[in-house]
Order: sequence, then structure tokens, then C-alpha cells
Amino acid sequence: MTLLRVAHLTKDFGGLRAVSDLSFDLAQGELLGLIGPNGAGKTTAFNLMAGFIAPSTGEVELWGESIVGLKPHAVVRRGIARTFQVVKPFRKLAVLENVTLAAFLHEPSRAKAEADAARILDIVNLSSKRDSLASDLTLSEQKRLEIARALATRPKILFLDEPMGGLNPTEIEHACELVRRIRDTGVTVILVEHHMKAIMRTADRVIVLHHGVKIADAAPQEIVRHPEVIKAYLGERAG
Repeated sequence: MTLLRVAHLTKDFGGLRAVSDLSFDLAQGELLGLIGPNGAGKTTAFNLMAGFIAPSTGEVELWGESIVGLKPHAVVRRGIARTFQVVKPFRKLAVLENVTLAAFLHEPSRAKAEADAARILDIVNLSSKRDSLASDLTLSEQKRLEIARALATRPKILFLDEPMGGLNPTEIEHACELVRRIRDTGVTVILVEHHMKAIMRTADRVIVLHHGVKIADAAPQEIVRHPEVIKAYLGERAG
């Protein structure tokens, strides 16, 4: 069943076309990877789908209804949440408080919002840090907090923007496990990531952007053998 439909999505910034005629369908329960070199248009595509910027042309539909023109908070209420490459927690608040604030979007009761937040902290393995200040967390922990805050808004679709950036190999492996675990809870995921091995281990399907244009859309094992992808992004095959 199609959950999200992107049709002919285009964004121009003056004379620069950042995203060009992007179209794809996202099935409910799918884990989609979105890759490409720096400047390929990945984050711009995220911003277009999440309502942070308006498209020049094109359509974004959630459950068959257009969400183009909605403000970011309205998009979140409809069921799309996102994280950011640069984490943005409330640094002087405790970890539990950070997630509780996000839970208030759908749960006005503080007790129930805190219960939701505590449950989500368990999913992202931050329960032991619930009373720590966000500013005291490691980068890996702050990235998990960013994901927890997004999950607290009860998304149907979660956009993850480079959640493994800056992490060491062990932390990347744990992050891959977390992304798969989130999908297994019923949340559909779009993952932007530069770590190709992470994409190979997690994604059901991969879309490749180059200069804002979709050049490939296939299973991971096909993507790594795609001539245009190798030329534009990989340089060589990834295992």
C-alpha cells in the first residue's frame, strides 16, 4: 500500500535547480535509502517533503492527500517527522524532558506524555540517561535523543538525515540495528546516509540522486552494480 507519493517534485533556488522532477512511491512499512554525493539534493528533498520549504513545482501526497503548502508542524501532525544532520536538543533540559515535550503533540496529559517518552527512551537505549542533561550526552547519544524526539510525535514516516554521521564503526552498527528496530515497530523510514555499508545492511530499496536528478531506484544489491551510480557516487563497488 502506498503511504507517500512524490510526483515531479522540483525546487529552484534562483538559477540553481536543487531537485529536478523527483518522483517515487513509498510503501507502508518500507525502509528506503536516499543517497548521493554532497550537493545531490538529498536534504533539500527532505525539506520539501517535510514542509520546511515549498516546491517550485510538483506534489507530495500522504495517504493520497496533498501536504504541499502545509507548515512543518502541520506536516508533523499528519504523521511525518524528521531528524537533522546537526542535532538540536534542548541542551539544558533532561533527556526525558526533551522527549516529553515532543510527546505533548498528541498527548496533553503530562503523566501519559512522560510514560510515552520513557517507552521511547527504552527503544533507543537511552533509559539510563533519562535524568541527564542533553548537553552531557555523547554525539551518539544525542543522535539517539534526536530520533527519540521524532518518534514521540507518533510518525507514520520517519525521515532520518545522516543519523550515523560522525559515529565510529561500533556506533554505526548499533545505529543500523536501531533503524531496523524502528521499522519493525511499524514506522516507515526514509534514511539519508553516506555510509554505504550501513545503507546496504538496512534499506529495502535505494534511490540515488545526482545533481538533483534521480539516477537509480532499485534494491541495494542492484544499486552497487549500477554504472551511473558507480560513476557518480561510489567510485567502486561497495560490499
